[in-house]
Amino acid sequence: MKAVVYERYGSPDVIELKDIAKPVPKDNEFLIRINPTTVNRTDCGLRKADPFLARFFTGLIRPKNQILGTEFAGKLKQSAKM
Repeated sequence: MKAVVYERYGSPDVIELKDIAKPVPKDNEFLIRINPTTVNRTDCGLRKADPFLARFFTGLIRPKNQILGTEFAGKLKQSAKM
């Protein structure tokens, strides 16, 4: 699958479109095939680590979660066993 990732904090030049492994959902999770997505203020703030205090939650030196995107729409692929 393709994802926009960033391996360090900085300007928009730090983001790259990469092929990554498809996630495998656990028993209490589900997988969604994403069609459209957006870039919003949250994504820009995470990429820049602005304000600096945000790094205490997202990773001090490098981002913990390197995939951008906080809003999406899609179709349920695999439902969780509940």
